[in-house]
Amino acid sequence: MPSHLSRRNVLLAGAAAGSALALSAAPAHAHGRPRRPFGRYGSPSARLTSTTLYVHPRGAGDFTGLQAAVDAATGTGRTLVIAPGVYREAVSVPADRTGMTWIGASEDPRDVVVVFDNAAGTPKPDGSGTYGTSGSATTTLRPDGFTARRITFANDWLRADHPGVSGTQAVAVKVMGDRSAFFDCRFLGHQDTLYADSASLDTVARQYFARCYAEGDVDFVFGRATAVFEDCDFRTLIRPDLTSAPFGFVFAPSTAVANPHGFLVTRSRISSEAPDGYYKLARPWVPSSDPTARPMLTVRDTHLGPGIDAVAPYTNMASGHPWQDQRFAEYRNTGPGAVITVPANRPQLTPAQAAAHTRQAWLGDWRPQA
Repeated sequence: MPSHLSRRNVLLAGAAAGSALALSAAPAHAHGRPRRPFGRYGSPSARLTSTTLYVHPRGAGDFTGLQAAVDAATGTGRTLVIAPGVYREAVSVPADRTGMTWIGASEDPRDVVVVFDNAAGTPKPDGSGTYGTSGSATTTLRPDGFTARRITFANDWLRADHPGVSGTQAVAVKVMGDRSAFFDCRFLGHQDTLYADSASLDTVARQYFARCYAEGDVDFVFGRATAVFEDCDFRTLIRPDLTSAPFGFVFAPSTAVANPHGFLVTRSRISSEAPDGYYKLARPWVPSSDPTARPMLTVRDTHLGPGIDAVAPYTNMASGHPWQDQRFAEYRNTGPGAVITVPANRPQLTPAQAAAHTRQAWLGDWRPQA
């Protein structure tokens, strides 16, 4: 069976379908499915709180779909407890659902999957054009104070299924709110998997990802948010449509020039399905909507596997915005992809500089609750 089809089958089958999709890189603390559909999180007949709603794909909750639950969860501080299942729908959470929490009822994020298959080049049903990158997102999260625990966010649109489509960006989740936190979650896709964004150019959106897993190929972690990735796993994928390097790029920050904090990756790991050296660590994204952007990325105390091109880990997205003019830096990384062979290509922080590149500095007075 072709690899791209087997990857989709495993995604839809969930945790029972074996070890593909690099599932071993996901948080490994599952103890089987809960005896009750919502595990230790109550039920519609025994709610944890009056602001808790239950989602179950076969009718054992308040709603069978996530969008219906979001639409009903008006106000602030609402919690959705989501039973194991595959929720094939595009979900959009309005900005006024502040303080919302989504909890995967299983202890394993592979059991709760939110997935759809729009791409930037997918025509809209009403004939008004294509979705574009932002519109392709399976899940769009606008509110401040959003938290997700043990959930898989995925976009399973595949290039091989759509050879005539040029807009191949296919976002799994777009996060726009300040104080957005993700614990033990997975983000699955190919191009533009995880869009860490903000609501506007002049808005700072702090986001925190702990013990998460993200995979993809082209710019699969990107955006202008102030985002911390701590103890996370990133995995680069095979490109059956390409035969030579580079296959893609892990990070593509687009930090606004006035923002002192872009992406911070700390105590994490980057592995690869692809041949050694076939991926770049990052390239800067300076979008047409913000031509003065000065992308920022710090990768520190992180293991870079052999899939990363150690000689030239950075490259340009546009010739007018060379990566050397951006804010890219590394500190105390390990692994074959971190070996410094051309010092000019591996900007390093000094210990004094590294002391200011921390979770606390990035998040300020916000302390995400694990």
